[in-house]
Amino acid sequence: MPSLFDPIKLGAVAAPNRILMAPLTRGRATRDHVPTELMRTYYAQRAAAGLIITEATGISRQGLGWPYAPGLWTEAQVEGWKPIVAAVHEAGGRIFAQLWHMGRVVHSSFLGGEAPVSASATQAPHKAHTYDGRQPYDVARPLRLDEIPGLIGDYVRAARNARAAGFDGVQIHGANGYLIDQFLRDGTNLRDDAYGGPVENRIRLLREVTQAVADEVGADRTAVRLSPNGDSQGANDSDPYALFPAAASALSAIGIAFLELREPGFEGTFGKAEVAPVHPHIRKAFAGPLVLNSDYTLERAQAALDGGEADAIAFGRPFISNPDLVARLQTGAPLQGDVMATWYSQGPEGYVDYPALEEVAA
Repeated sequence: MPSLFDPIKLGAVAAPNRILMAPLTRGRATRDHVPTELMRTYYAQRAAAGLIITEATGISRQGLGWPYAPGLWTEAQVEGWKPIVAAVHEAGGRIFAQLWHMGRVVHSSFLGGEAPVSASATQAPHKAHTYDGRQPYDVARPLRLDEIPGLIGDYVRAARNARAAGFDGVQIHGANGYLIDQFLRDGTNLRDDAYGGPVENRIRLLREVTQAVADEVGADRTAVRLSPNGDSQGANDSDPYALFPAAASALSAIGIAFLELREPGFEGTFGKAEVAPVHPHIRKAFAGPLVLNSDYTLERAQAALDGGEADAIAFGRPFISNPDLVARLQTGAPLQGDVMATWYSQGPEGYVDYPALEEVAA
């Protein structure tokens, strides 16, 4: 069985280890969603990861509703990403851009007062992060059939822009209750057209977006993230064991570089005897490299590889406070804890000031 520290081929990317950096929203771009110099330092510090997947990055004005999150739909945003990608490459790293449309969890204040879009006219629970503090989500309007080609075009444009910025590839965000996930799950997809109802219809948007992006940048530079868990920002499905393997099978047929799954539940959901994880079913349906994510320790990560459950593991929060996470895991060095108050605080504190092992020793 492979070790976490063994190389792996992820489509067109030759990764030197199987420790991926998962997407982590950090809110360090400008208000116009242009990447900053601070982000250059942050990503370059973490270049030892087998592959970095960027924070979720908006594909369009319509799709982005997170304060100070980056985008990939304007020339200024593309130019802002170029030095970041170059710095990662100069440090010996590899980096994919995660492409994001938030759907119904975009607050109307980001849209000039217009309603957000989703699969159906539904409303997310809880409150949105906005520039004016926390505000209740709006009721979304359903995407019209004649709008879907334009939406797919937004994903293609963002993928093209990512390659123009130098990224090694892209990951389509189909998880966590955002737009594609809102189409996948029957709790949020109430449509009765070609994109709603049976599983084969609900996976249609994911399949079409992925195929279009793969046609633009290459299937070997296209990845997807899914979250076959329970409720995610109010999005849920009555039968994930049917839905997600079907989605994985469709992605497998396209031949994407890898599929990443965010499936929380070691001490939570899957600790309950009546609930079983979905990823073993997805494993059977997907022929390419499978990456698991969520709350993995070194021991659990290696056990997942040993058991054939996954080919690589994506670590999220440990990368926040351990820029040299790969070295720390390989040497058994202690991990530093992160400070939640600085996750989205815009400045360098809690972002680029966590010391690497050699700095601690000095």
